[in-house]
Amino acid sequence: MLVTLDSALVVVAFLLLVGGVVGSLVPQVPGALLSLAGVYSYWYATGEPGIWLLVGLTLVGVLTWVVDFFGGAIAARAGGASTTTAVLAGVVGLVLFFFTGPLGIILGVAGTVFAVEFYRQQDARKGLKAALVTTAGMLASSVAQAVLTGSMLLAMLGVALL
Repeated sequence: MLVTLDSALVVVAFLLLVGGVVGSLVPQVPGALLSLAGVYSYWYATGEPGIWLLVGLTLVGVLTWVVDFFGGAIAARAGGASTTTAVLAGVVGLVLFFFTGPLGIILGVAGTVFAVEFYRQQDARKGLKAALVTTAGMLASSVAQAVLTGSMLLAMLGVALL
């Protein structure tokens, strides 16, 4: 049996789509971009989905990327943290990515937010609130990304099967 380039691209597309869902739950893995690569690989190989669904899935992918990129910072700001604190926490999260797992990243970011906000405001309650809201926001961001990339996978399964 001969495997064509198009059939290989369809397999790669679905591997990318599944990788996008998994990647949305793993810090610093671009789940949205993997999902978009899957959608466009499938489209290139088959000509499907149609233009309107392709545009819609692209918008969902971009929204997912925005949630991924800005979710933690938005949560930190919602919890009362300063912009400087949010930036420092983002840098700590990025550095910890190379040395710890997801739990280390979450604890490191939460600890950074608490420490900087405690130093800045001299109020442990405000620092703790900012750290807790930031942590909850990071977790909620991951859930939102998983739902969005999962919806892209389901839509493409529908396209392939219907």
